[in-house]
Amino acid sequence: MTKNGRNGDSHSGMNRRSLLQSAAALMSVPLIAKATAAWAQEKLAGEGEVIAFSWGGSYTDGLRKYVYEPFTEATGIKVVDVIADEAEPQITAMKQAGRIDWDLAHITTRFYPEMHEAGMFVPIDYSLWDQEAIDGTPQNFRLEDAVGIIQFAYVLGYDQRAFPQGGPQNWVDFWDVEKFPGARGLEANDARHNIVAALVADGVAPKDVWPLTDDKLDRAFKKLDEIKPYVAKWWVAGGEAPQLLINQEYAMTLAPDGRLATAIQRNAPIEIAWEGGYVNHVYQSILNGGPNPMNAQKLLAFMNRAQISAGFTQGTGYPGPNANALKYLPTEVAALSNANPENASKLIREDSSWLAAKRPDGKSNIDYIAERWLAWRTQ
Repeated sequence: MTKNGRNGDSHSGMNRRSLLQSAAALMSVPLIAKATAAWAQEKLAGEGEVIAFSWGGSYTDGLRKYVYEPFTEATGIKVVDVIADEAEPQITAMKQAGRIDWDLAHITTRFYPEMHEAGMFVPIDYSLWDQEAIDGTPQNFRLEDAVGIIQFAYVLGYDQRAFPQGGPQNWVDFWDVEKFPGARGLEANDARHNIVAALVADGVAPKDVWPLTDDKLDRAFKKLDEIKPYVAKWWVAGGEAPQLLINQEYAMTLAPDGRLATAIQRNAPIEIAWEGGYVNHVYQSILNGGPNPMNAQKLLAFMNRAQISAGFTQGTGYPGPNANALKYLPTEVAALSNANPENASKLIREDSSWLAAKRPDGKSNIDYIAERWLAWRTQ
């Protein structure tokens, strides 16, 4: 059930192979549910509902199929999803109004510290988790009042058809318009991913990218000046980037890895280059004052179990924090996961603490970067 929503992603070219892949995915859902049903029925059974936020499109479709429906079948608790591009502004508005309508929400690392300090979340009841989930989930993903739900990366995706002899493998190649001609794509609104890509393209070693000091920002914007004329469209929604590759409006683009992985599993002619990708994670928190706090605790415990986390990855393209989930993933899915050690070793992790830190003028670093980005985009 959905309270509100927006249009999901569209994909073209569904042939026999992709239909078989989709059928195989559907067949795996009851197997995942069966593997955890006895445990969930014993520890998590209940009644009523839980209201959970998600981002819509193929992401929410995957959540419903691989997490919410198995959870309801095993526990008797219905999941009602609410959909928006961002949760944090709406949560803040609900708190100001004195009425919290949701139970669970995705919280980005940028907003978490301030919302945590404001008491917007309740402590996670880890006693409901099984030991395998505790052991497989690193401590930095298991905070007092927040749990990692996904790890995502912004990477280079390219159209195989545009480069039959082999495509770009890193951001240096992305900037090389002579060796790799064609239209480029970059993100419109969030400067961080583009800036990191520009620094790597300009020769900054991955270990030296953070913090994004003013001299590095100057360097990044100068590098972005070079590629700006070749950006055919600045994409806004995550699903746009792979669709524009499929439509051959881009030859290559920066894009969320989960969206690319989902498209590839549906037989899109796309390749991912992981070198220099931007990696971070998103938390899931239970909202203080929400209508169904106990059911929210149960859903969190369920979705962080390794087999369910693996299903989550199959459905959304994004890995959860439980490292044990990798052993339950089909080989072809694990190969597209940023949690795969081979891919993870090539990524640059965001310094979220630095982004949230205040500058001498009182602005956060991320707000300062956003201002510089807007000024540069409108030049």
